[in-house]
Amino acid sequence: MEEVPQGCPGTGSAQAGRGASCQGCPNQRLCASGAGAAPDPAIEEIKEKMKTVKHKILVLSGKGGVGKSTFSAHLAHGLAEDENTQVALLDIDICGPSIPKIMGLEGEQVHQSGSGWSPVFVEDNLGVMSVGFLLSSPDDAVIWRGPKKNGMIKQFLRDVDWGELDYLIVDTPPGTSDEHLSVVQYLSAARLDGAVIITTPQEVSLQDVRKEISFCHKVKVPIIGVVENMSVFVCPKCKKESQIFPPTTGGAEVMCQDLKIPLLGKVPLDPHIGKSCDKGQSFLMDAPASAAALAYRSIIQKIQEFCGHHQPKEEHLVGS
Repeated sequence: MEEVPQGCPGTGSAQAGRGASCQGCPNQRLCASGAGAAPDPAIEEIKEKMKTVKHKILVLSGKGGVGKSTFSAHLAHGLAEDENTQVALLDIDICGPSIPKIMGLEGEQVHQSGSGWSPVFVEDNLGVMSVGFLLSSPDDAVIWRGPKKNGMIKQFLRDVDWGELDYLIVDTPPGTSDEHLSVVQYLSAARLDGAVIITTPQEVSLQDVRKEISFCHKVKVPIIGVVENMSVFVCPKCKKESQIFPPTTGGAEVMCQDLKIPLLGKVPLDPHIGKSCDKGQSFLMDAPASAAALAYRSIIQKIQEFCGHHQPKEEHLVGS
């Protein structure tokens, strides 16, 4: 975690980005652009909207291609197996919305109701919202600048009729940019439980994931824990383990020990996961006895326990 520069006035100060200590800071322009600005009224509107949502979980990773959307989908499927648990999955990966495909909802459209947009439902207790539902074709490119992305995230949180929910899971794109700042800003006052961070074992992935952990510390998002995805491959014939992505620096386990954050578990690389996602089916239902499904269930249980024991605070954070 990086230290706050000495003399930093803070993002909420009228001197943010303008003080003598701000000279040379990489965030100077970002802070100056929001310094002294009135809080976005949407923050309070979203806070009011989210009063019916008990737990809000972000799924993050600094790295692309590590399985955030796959994990988000199976976290939603796993939680929704209890018919008494109401779950929603929000896809804020604006430029690469893969949740509609993974959840078997490709080609579905958003419906407008008197109380806002209605989520698309997989099951009676599992709703989904994604920019993919707003495109005329899955092949359409979303070529938007930051402000339009932020506006769409604001609309998803404020204008969707989420109803009474036990869990809202937010699937994010890679990185620490516009979408991440927006969702943290808008949910900061609405009691955000925390983030699950996804990585794969190799150092090139962990390098980016450390940046995501630093981001969480800076914007005061609690870290529920880290999931190491694609951990090992077990040959279905000889049962021999192979490391497709060698953990040259010790993988997520050593990283978590160094940074003193929880390792929620390791999910083995299983080709059936990809097949289930391509078919829009739950891998947990397709291969319930597999090592990967058992790993998912153990991780989901730990997330449930965290949400049950942890009382998130109301805070006004980034940009407020």
